[in-house]
Amino acid sequence: MGITDILSLFGGLALFLYGMQMMGNGLEAAAGNKMKSILEKLTSNRIVGVLVGAGITAVIQSSSATTVMVVGFVNSGLMTLQQAVWVIMGANIGTTITGQLIALDIGVIAPLFAIIGVGAMMFVKNERVHHISSIFAGLGVLFMGMDMMSAAMEPLQESEAFVNLMTQFSNPLLGILVGAVFTAVIQSSSASVGILQTLAATGMIPLSSAVYVLFGQNIGTCITAVLASIGTKVNARRTTIIHLMFNIIGTVIFTVVCMMTPYVELIEALTPGEPVKQIANAHTIFNIVTTLLLLPFGTYMAKIATRLLPDSRKEDDEDLRLKYIRPFESSYAIGHSAVAVSQVRDEVGRMLDMVSKNINDAFSILINYDEKFRQKISEREEYIDFLNKGISEYIVSLMTSEKSMSDSIQINGYYVIISNLERIGDHAVNLAGYADDMKKWDQQFSDNVLEELDEMKKQCLSALDNLKDVKPENVDDVLSRAVVMEQKNDDMRDKYFKKQLQRLKKGKCKPQSGIVFSEVLTDFERMGDHTLNIAQQYKEMAQ
Repeated sequence: MGITDILSLFGGLALFLYGMQMMGNGLEAAAGNKMKSILEKLTSNRIVGVLVGAGITAVIQSSSATTVMVVGFVNSGLMTLQQAVWVIMGANIGTTITGQLIALDIGVIAPLFAIIGVGAMMFVKNERVHHISSIFAGLGVLFMGMDMMSAAMEPLQESEAFVNLMTQFSNPLLGILVGAVFTAVIQSSSASVGILQTLAATGMIPLSSAVYVLFGQNIGTCITAVLASIGTKVNARRTTIIHLMFNIIGTVIFTVVCMMTPYVELIEALTPGEPVKQIANAHTIFNIVTTLLLLPFGTYMAKIATRLLPDSRKEDDEDLRLKYIRPFESSYAIGHSAVAVSQVRDEVGRMLDMVSKNINDAFSILINYDEKFRQKISEREEYIDFLNKGISEYIVSLMTSEKSMSDSIQINGYYVIISNLERIGDHAVNLAGYADDMKKWDQQFSDNVLEELDEMKKQCLSALDNLKDVKPENVDDVLSRAVVMEQKNDDMRDKYFKKQLQRLKKGKCKPQSGIVFSEVLTDFERMGDHTLNIAQQYKEMAQ
């Protein structure tokens, strides 16, 4: 095997993996945030959940991509751990479609898929057609890469050392270990199974040895999800535990079956003289039978994962941190838009809560100064600024990735929203600063002013409460209420300003406190403007 063959082997592997990524990106851009609603509707039933997992994986040709998507969905709260069990089981079945397609020698027409896909991407301007074409182009590139690998490995038939090495895999533990490690390195069971089929086609590895490598490949494919779960919430890490449990249990069962029964001979009898189909069938049977065996115990698997990774009792909101945004590095983009939108939405909701608390405390210390509240306002403002910066940086990083128009509108909309929230937070700090001045000057507001301040506080909090839990189905009502509240803000400001002028004329208000109250009215009015801006932005995001 010369340098040219080695380059062809790795070049083919590169094309295979790139084609897989193209398919995932195409599905992501075509479906995008709709993946959330699809999975929510279909994964409540275990059978349907398995079919959904199998279907998605069959389209993108990668159980790793589907499992990484599931990890992200569980991490962001879009999917429960229980729902994830069924999708993962289905993903293991769906990934066998690649081997079956290789066995059908679909690689012969692979260039046709690539031509149709690339042609449509170049000459058809419709965005949706462009994304779907990417799936077809990726499929063609994937199988062209597989053909390259097959051609590159043909010289190995003449290598006695390599043939002898392949026969060593009849040792179950060695075969499982090699299959797991190789698949973990290239992070694709589809690719590693395809390579195994290529070796079998050349007669370099018998089925009796190949089955153990095959079992190990199912374990090795879990590494992608394990890497994706690093730094995520505990429920997302439990998802990877379930994925590992599924494949390890299946490997143990089938290893025992192979050693104690004529399982290999039965597989060979199904398609005699066709080693490529034999491996494809062994892979499919492994995953279907394991799924059928473990399907009744999916709930228990989720409980075991919870036992292995219990909830942490540590309070984690003290330090400055992003609680919901947990981006992970992965070459698979499928489901990323749904996860990203959900993470940003939850983090923005958290920022909104902190702004509301600062508004409440700022008005409170204007009415009755409290050192403890004043300190909390400063600490919370620091957190709000941190969230604004962290969310902004995450949104900017998302803008560079390809996604559907609706997902882009959602992401860009949240960028506008956090800017308005940050400005509302600044106005709350202004109010706290006025309270500091009143304390320093030893000034106090009259009872009438204190009542007016309390009314302003209630109005601000009501306007912010109106912005919580905004959904496409209620966005019109939210905007209508925001318009009414903003007008009420303006009316209250005008009304209280006139009253303030009357108090000043009658000498019932000192000049210093009068100036402070005028500044409060200005901040109050501007907070109303920003809340209306946010409501209008939510309306634009829902269109």
